[in-house]
Formats: sequence, C-alpha cells, structure tokens
Amino acid sequence: MNEIICPNCKKAFKVDEAGFADILKQVRDHQFEEELQERLTSAVKLAEANTRIALQAELTEKDKELTDLKAKSISELAKLLADKEAEISTANSKIQNAEIVKQLEVSQAVKTIEKERDRFANELKIQKTETQLLEKSIKEQFTNKLIIKNETIKMKDDEIARLKDFKQKLSTKMVGETLEQHCETEFNKLRATAFQNAYFEKDNDARNGNKGDFIYKETDAAGNEIISIMFEMKNENDETATKKKNEDFFTKLDKDRTEKKCEYAVLVSLLESENEFYNTGIVDVSHKHTKMYVVRPQFFIPIITLLRNAAMNSMQYKAELNLIKNQNLDITNFEEKIDIFRKGFAYNYDLASRKFKTAIDEIDKTISHLNKTKDALLSSENNLRLANNKADDLTIKKLTHGNPTMKAKFDGLANTEA
Repeated sequence: MNEIICPNCKKAFKVDEAGFADILKQVRDHQFEEELQERLTSAVKLAEANTRIALQAELTEKDKELTDLKAKSISELAKLLADKEAEISTANSKIQNAEIVKQLEVSQAVKTIEKERDRFANELKIQKTETQLLEKSIKEQFTNKLIIKNETIKMKDDEIARLKDFKQKLSTKMVGETLEQHCETEFNKLRATAFQNAYFEKDNDARNGNKGDFIYKETDAAGNEIISIMFEMKNENDETATKKKNEDFFTKLDKDRTEKKCEYAVLVSLLESENEFYNTGIVDVSHKHTKMYVVRPQFFIPIITLLRNAAMNSMQYKAELNLIKNQNLDITNFEEKIDIFRKGFAYNYDLASRKFKTAIDEIDKTISHLNKTKDALLSSENNLRLANNKADDLTIKKLTHGNPTMKAKFDGLANTEA
C-alpha cells in the first residue's frame, strides 16, 4: 500500500499498487503534459522571439529601406515638384500671355464691333433721315401736284363753263338783265370809239301799231346815209318768245323794217338754242326776206361791223351814182359794177359766215378737249392718292425686309448691345 497526500487538502490516503501505478501514471502524464506544455510554450516563445527578432531586423531593414526610399522619394518628389512648379509657372505665364493676347484680341474685336455698330447705326440714322426726307419730299410733291391739279381742274371747269356760256348765251342772261339791255350795253361800250357818227336808239314809234326794238343808222359827213338796220331781240326768257321759233318773227321784222325805211333787218335771238343752223353764227335768211339776218347775241357787234364796212365800201359807188345822176352822165356800166359789188359782198359775207362757223366748231372742240383733260386730271388724282398712301406706308422695316445682309447687321448690333 502506498500513501499519497492530497496536494489540495493535505490529507493522506492509501492506495494499492494498481491505483498508485495508475495515479503515478496520471501524474507522470500530467507532468509530461506540463513539461511538454512548458517546452512548447518555451519553444513558442523562442520561436516568437526569433520571429520577433527576425521581424524586427527585417522591419529595421525595411525601415532603413523605407527611410532611404523616403529620402530618395522626397528628393525625386522635390525635383519633380520643382519641375512641375516650373511647368506650372511656364503654363501660368503662357496662360497670362494667352489671356493678355485674348484680352487684346477681345478688346480689338470689341472695338471693331463697336466701330461696325457705330457705322451701322450712322448708316441706319442716315438712311432713316434720307427716308424721312424722301417721304417729306414725296408728300410735298404730291401735295403740290394735288394743289396744281385742283387749281387746273378749277380753271378748266371755269373755262368750260365760260365757253359753254359764251357759246349759248354769251353772258346775256345775267340776273335781272334782258337781251335788249345786253345789246344796248355792248353797243355803248364801243359807241365812243367805233361808232362816233352812229345813231342807235330804241324804236319808240308805234304810230302804225308796230315797232321794233332798236334802230341803227349812220351817215357820212355830207349827210348821206351809209347804212340803216332794224333790230329785233328775242330771248327765251321773254314771255312773248316762249316756245316760239325764229321764223315766227320774220314777217313782223320785215314789216317794221319797211315802215321805218331801214335797209337791213337783223333778228338777235336766243330762240332754238339747240338748232345748229342758227348756232353757226350769222345766218342769212334773204331767201325769205331780203337783206334779213339772224344772229346770236355774241355776233351782235360783228354783224353791225360787217354790214357797216360793206356799206362804207359801197359809199364810193353811191357817191359816183349821185354825181352821175346830177350830171346826167351815162350810167350804162352802173348795174354791172353793182353786180360786181353784190358778188363781192356775198363772197365776203359767205367767207365771214364760214369763219364764224369754224370759230364755233373750234369752241366745241375746245370744250371737248377740256372735258377730256378734266377727266384725265380726275383720274390722276386717284393715282396720286395711291402713291401718297404708299409713301405713308414706307418704313425702314419694309425697306430692309427679306435682306439677309441687313438682318445679319441688325442681329450683330443687337448682340453687341446685349
């Protein structure tokens, strides 16, 4: 039996050989384990120490390498940094130079654009001024033309009215004035210069129940009668002549002329104003009554002048006839000379009559021409109005519309100002 003391409680107990051997084995195994564990621990620690030393050495080597590398890297980095700084400095210089150049270019471009803008603005201002002046000039021209046209139309209208009045009535139908008064007035205007020795008065002798309107007589210095004319005036405004014809008064006029011992009979008439036969001027109606004429009022003075001049030319023959009669001379050729005189007088009268007709035709043509001129002027008024409207609608926008060059210039100016 073996006695074993418990290491914990210090109590001794006995065990047999087998138990002892088993306990001993356990102790030995435990010690071995502890020893093994210690050795392992030691080995581990040694290995750890060796490893640590190796690692420390390696770390030291690495630190040295790292230090060298750092030193080398710092040097290279410093050099590289210096190179980079130099490059950066160079780049900054280039950038600064480029900025200066760019600023100069921009400044030059701005100046160029400003100059273009100012030039375009001046051109636009000049063009606007020219357009305004053109519009003003066009308006003034149109205004002047319209004034001239209106004045011309007024003048033409006045001329047409005057010619129509001259052709038809020749100012004889003034307010409150009769045809008799007109003829008397016209004669008195020329009495002192052209008819100094003439007698022209109203026929107030109604002893036989008849009387004319006026009697014209003229004698020479010796008292010989040159010419005598019985005048009858008939106006459409006169109640006695209403709706009557010129021929209705021929017989009465011839009777008055015979009773008053007048050589010629003249009807001054406004009757049958649309009758072209009487509108030709001086109309000879001797085929109905000898030495009788029908005239319009405008030919009152001309018929007196015409008959008077013819009578003045025949005075020489009358004087010679009186001399021959007084001296009982041969008058064989007298009638032949009288016939020559009559033919000459008839020729001159016919020529004068045709001249008067030609004058009336020319008046008609003039009236027609003036009417055409008036129509043309009225037509031109519409064209002038349209032109004036176009001038009022004329603007810079319309002038430059659709022009790519002007659009580009205006866009450039707008961008510059923006």
